[in-house]
Amino acid sequence: MGVLTFTDETTSVVAPARLFKALVTDVDTIVPKVIDAFKSVEIVEGNGGAGTVKKITIVEDGETKFVLHKIDAIDEANWGYNYSIVGGVGLPDSVEKISFESKLDAGSNGGSIAKLTVNFYTKGDAKPTEEELKVGKAKGDGLFKAIEGYVLANPDYN
Repeated sequence: MGVLTFTDETTSVVAPARLFKALVTDVDTIVPKVIDAFKSVEIVEGNGGAGTVKKITIVEDGETKFVLHKIDAIDEANWGYNYSIVGGVGLPDSVEKISFESKLDAGSNGGSIAKLTVNFYTKGDAKPTEEELKVGKAKGDGLFKAIEGYVLANPDYN
């Protein structure tokens, strides 16, 4: 098994505590409201903490599909959240799992700096294609911006 690692960083005008709450604590109720493709999120194993596996049901190209999302760690005090995609349509054929390590830091003017490390654990020497990587990044960026937009559109959200 090989590991391909990518890092990314983006900024937000939303304060880290509010953004963390939206991205981690309330994500299961916010995402179906802001992204039409997301239909449901259900816990299939665990209690919501580390080790929990969620089944996220989406509709893509008219087909109902799912992604299995495993929570690896939650660090509320330091605004950190680690999770893995361990099954479903979120995994290219060449990949066993994709792990995400995310961290929010306080940015300038009360906003946030979001840092993300993504590890692709590949099957043998196989690698995801450039197109698979590009599509995955676009989906992640879209999800972040949709949740950020929800927080900005709801000034009373805390």
